[in-house]
Amino acid sequence: MDWPVSVALAQSVPALPTGTDWSYKVKLDGHRMITWRTDDGVRLQARSGRDVTAVWGDLALAGHHLPAGTVLDGEAVITTEDGRISFEAVQARAASSPARARRLASQRPAHYIAFDALQLPSGVRPRPYSERRATLLKLLAGLPANTPVQAVSATTDRDTALTWYTTLHNQGCLRTTALSRMGRES
Repeated sequence: MDWPVSVALAQSVPALPTGTDWSYKVKLDGHRMITWRTDDGVRLQARSGRDVTAVWGDLALAGHHLPAGTVLDGEAVITTEDGRISFEAVQARAASSPARARRLASQRPAHYIAFDALQLPSGVRPRPYSERRATLLKLLAGLPANTPVQAVSATTDRDTALTWYTTLHNQGCLRTTALSRMGRES
């Protein structure tokens, strides 16, 4: 996989899709980020393709626990004291100099919420979403317990997704995104 990678973007729909081939995930109000674990270290890529490793050093450090050859798609989020996701804190960090970003990280560390495995040392991308999800969960389960790298909440139950859609907005979750099991976002 070549740097930078283009990311799929969520599209707004008037209602959650129905059917048997859907998986739903929480859409977080954070900073879209690709985590690249290379043989030499970790690089973080913004949705635009820019290298943002310098301002997300705490997440780059956490990425060292991933096996070399791993590329994850996810969202950097920062929570407030009451546990809510703060888009303002994420934006402040993203717009910071590296020195200011380190100060902000010491006050409010970031979390990386992964929602897809784009590449693993064993290969993964051509597989259906349900297989990539299972592989992602297995990979993240092997990380240290206190890691800020986590999997996004997801379900195949539409009723659960509707509950998320109606209740999580005040926590910094934008809404629910539907994914087909084939990996197409909508």
